[in-house]
Amino acid sequence: MTAKIIDGKAFAEGLRTRIAGHVARLKAEHGITPGLAVVIVGEDPGSQVYVRNKAKQTVEVGMHSEKYELPAETPEADVLALVERLNADPAIHGILVQLPVPKHIDPNKVVLALSPDKDVDCFTPASVGKLQIGLPGPVSCTPLGCLMLLRDTLGSLEGLNAVIVGRSNLVGKPMAQLLLRENCTVTVAHSKTKNLAELVRQADIVVAAVGRPQMIKGDCIKPGATIIDVGINRVPAPEKGEGKTRLVGDVDYESAAAVAGAITPVPGGVGPMTIACLLANTVTTASLINGLVPPKDLTP
Repeated sequence: MTAKIIDGKAFAEGLRTRIAGHVARLKAEHGITPGLAVVIVGEDPGSQVYVRNKAKQTVEVGMHSEKYELPAETPEADVLALVERLNADPAIHGILVQLPVPKHIDPNKVVLALSPDKDVDCFTPASVGKLQIGLPGPVSCTPLGCLMLLRDTLGSLEGLNAVIVGRSNLVGKPMAQLLLRENCTVTVAHSKTKNLAELVRQADIVVAAVGRPQMIKGDCIKPGATIIDVGINRVPAPEKGEGKTRLVGDVDYESAAAVAGAITPVPGGVGPMTIACLLANTVTTASLINGLVPPKDLTP
């Protein structure tokens, strides 16, 4: 068996096209231009590239974009004051503070300062609670992207056994809630789980988000299963030259693809979906803030 490749890059392009259509309608019918503000503190190169891509794609779909690049030594009080100002700004419907922040800034204080109405990355307790009980609102970007790819690949997920390897607040836990909404039978495993291979071998859906390169091998994949690999890990690539690296997921792609029915590659699978879903969440929050029903194709 050779697995179908789940092309997250192509799906994200189509999603951005749909988002642009919704943005155009909000402008034409309601005079609303969804606005996203991204705040980065410090000079982490990876975060800077990610933030530039977010700002670029925000503009490309017709949204209002604001980017705040603050020096690493910026006092915590100044970061919190900026968040409060953006909370009160009617032109901004989504706020994202890029993590990690410098050590002198408490990330929990930053998260708690965010208005839940503008929390497009779904970190605040209110956002987590809404997901838990099924109230309308955005959900974490990466899990939302995973769910969209699963629906596109499988159609109905009802009754399927899903194993999530990873229990983070960012991916594992919200992913479990989303799959429960889809009427899957959900098991959350992690690096300390006993008999992990046996659990994974029973899964129709595997979501790997544990942060360990190529941890899940093909011999523990159920034939025909669908694999969503969230992991992004850099490993040595001596074939490219001394000191070179390459990106791999949490799944051993070659061995898993020989068994699975469908699988996301790394890169090019889940990664492109995260920014697209951030834009989708901004349309959702802009709609809710203005008393409108969010577009159904952008929400769980």
